[in-house]
Formats: sequence, C-alpha cells, structure tokens
Amino acid sequence: MIDQNYRWYPVYTRSRAEKKACEELNRKGIQTYLPLKKAVKQWSDRKKIVEEPLIKSYLFTYISAKEYSEVLMTNGIARFIYFSHQIAHIPDQQIHDLKLLLATDADLELIDYDIKPGEKVLIKAGPFKGVIAELVSAHNKQRIILRLQNMGYSININTSIAFVEPL
Repeated sequence: MIDQNYRWYPVYTRSRAEKKACEELNRKGIQTYLPLKKAVKQWSDRKKIVEEPLIKSYLFTYISAKEYSEVLMTNGIARFIYFSHQIAHIPDQQIHDLKLLLATDADLELIDYDIKPGEKVLIKAGPFKGVIAELVSAHNKQRIILRLQNMGYSININTSIAFVEPL
C-alpha cells in the first residue's frame, strides 16, 4: 500500500541546479523549500551580495509516496536522499526551525561531516528562542553547534551557551 501522508523529503539535485529544479517542481504544483543564505561574492571589479543554497545540491519537497516518480522525472533532480536504506523524511518542525534560523539573518556555517549525537537542548533566549536542537559542542561559551536530524549536516550558529537549557 502506498503511503498517502505528505512529508518533507530531501532530494539531491545536479550540481548548481537547485534553483532551476525548485522552479520546475513548483511549476508541476509540488511544494518545495530551498533554504537560501546571503553571501558576498567578489569579482575583480566589484562585490555583490547573492543568495545561494545553504546546502549545496539539496532541496526539500512536500509530497506523498505517490509523487516520488513525478519528482524524479523533473529536470535537475538526481535522486532522493536515503538513510538506513529508506528514503529519508524530515519532520515538519525541523523544516519550520530551519526557516526560522534563516529568517534571522544569523551567521550560519554548514559543517559537512557526521557529528555524533549529543544532548537535546532548548534555546531559551535570543533570535533562536524556542528552537529544539542537539548540542554538539560549545566554543568559548559564545559559539554552539546545533544539529538537524536526518540530514547528515550540522549548522554552526553564533549564540551564547547561556541561552540554552537541557531538555
């Protein structure tokens, strides 16, 4: 039986095709989320602020299992992301938290390696108030590393260790 529940699924795109793939999926009526961050790019004659994907070659689709093939037949989409031999899905709350983090214009840095799980924390103050995350490490009590599950990536966030409490 095909699962009719709608969930957020991460998909892997061809290199530098995230925005085009997102547009194609939206044209097909498929809800997507492409997390973008602002970055300063330097050319020989000028600097420019551009929006680039937070996670290279990733975007998120909100679909049911019956729409898997429609997503895969979209230009720019390479494959779904798998964890433990199953198509990974991201909880709605994590997508919401990611949107919240990006809306703050915080200085985010993506760390592209697997970090061992740690203690769950609730951020109780500052721009990330209310976000539940996994505390990976704290540097100088000013910089903490928070991890989002099921993605294999971590996001570095500048905030004080005083702003978190264990759950």
